[in-house]
Amino acid sequence: MNKTPPPPLSLDFSQRTPLGKDGAPLPKLKPLHWDKVRATPDRTMVWDKIRTSSFEFDEEMIESLFGYTMQTSTKNEEGKCKTPSPGKHLLEPKRLQNFTILLKALNATADQICSALGKGEGLCLQQLEALVKMVPTKEEELKLCSYKGAVDELGSAEKFLRALVGVPSAFQRAEAMLYRETFEDEVVHLRNSFSMLEEACKELKSSRLFLKLLEAVLKTGNRMNVGTIRGGAKAFKLDALLKLSDVKGTDGKTTLLHFVVQEISRSEGIRVSDSIMGRIMNQRPNKNRTAEEKEEDYRRMGLDLVSGLNTELRNVKKTATIDLEGLVSSVSNLRDGLEQLRCLASSEENRAFVSSMSSFLRYGEKSLEELREDEKRIMERVGEIAEYFHGDVRGDDKNPLRIFVIVRDFLGMLDQVCRELRCVRVPNSPSPLAPFR
Repeated sequence: MNKTPPPPLSLDFSQRTPLGKDGAPLPKLKPLHWDKVRATPDRTMVWDKIRTSSFEFDEEMIESLFGYTMQTSTKNEEGKCKTPSPGKHLLEPKRLQNFTILLKALNATADQICSALGKGEGLCLQQLEALVKMVPTKEEELKLCSYKGAVDELGSAEKFLRALVGVPSAFQRAEAMLYRETFEDEVVHLRNSFSMLEEACKELKSSRLFLKLLEAVLKTGNRMNVGTIRGGAKAFKLDALLKLSDVKGTDGKTTLLHFVVQEISRSEGIRVSDSIMGRIMNQRPNKNRTAEEKEEDYRRMGLDLVSGLNTELRNVKKTATIDLEGLVSSVSNLRDGLEQLRCLASSEENRAFVSSMSSFLRYGEKSLEELREDEKRIMERVGEIAEYFHGDVRGDDKNPLRIFVIVRDFLGMLDQVCRELRCVRVPNSPSPLAPFR
């Protein structure tokens, strides 16, 4: 197979060797394969606006991330030493790369971090998150502690880690401080989630319109099922709401859901029209409205009410996205984390660290006790709402929030149908429900 001959080599290497700020040749990095863009004299390009001095990168970082770690040098003085520098072999290249990235995120010296860990304070959330990701393995810790060479020969990340492993329980302290830093946000999130669940249960249980809708579906369904084993039902699982759109009329477009919504809209429109507010609204100059116009008014007014169910059950829709097992697990994890922090504080000899954690331990225990009470109450409410609609549900469904998911999906269908029905003008166009009349 013929290959394209390589371009002729330039013999002027001295002109092509890039030098660093200290005058030493820059290490070779892994290439980025791209196509150059030729300059176009008659056209202004974005590259014309770039100022070469506007951006500087961390040379040490880029060398650590993209350098050739296993490379034999051609220089005589380097060829005499067959073993690469200790910094390249103390830790594995990939691990060293990750540590270097995290060290950059810390943006602090080893002395500053060690001092903060000793006091149990002084580090922000981002620094603590980076620290807990830097925990070395037992093998890595042993390599760092047993290293007897010159510290200056180590890379910045290895120097940093070597200093940290010399601090008693350094990474356990970092985890404890991170736990304390994130504790309040986690507690607030859980309380809000539990509160949302409680409100969702109240909404489902107290919604007059949702009850009216279930009643309409039950009656309609029983009518549809006359003469079958499914007829004469006293109740149904809410899953049936999602099947209303599957039952289509003879026109192939109108569904059972269209029908139910249209019927409820009319009855609700009449109900509101007969109310005091409805009578006030109907005291308009044009009293000679036709029966069709009145019917249209009822329908429009009722559609507004039915579509408002989406707003009325807003917490139900939000609750459908909650992972209940995840919430329970979060409470358990908070409890376990507090216990670990207590054990660490009781075994610590550093008084400053213990003093920093003591007041938080008291606060954390009180907050968790309240959270456990909230969890217990809400789990009871969720069980009650499931039973409220489905009766005995023990072992029937592994997801206690399935009812909320069903209602959320149904509300989406309901909203779509309401939009479609608003586009229908009864006096001037055939009703989409004619097949059902």
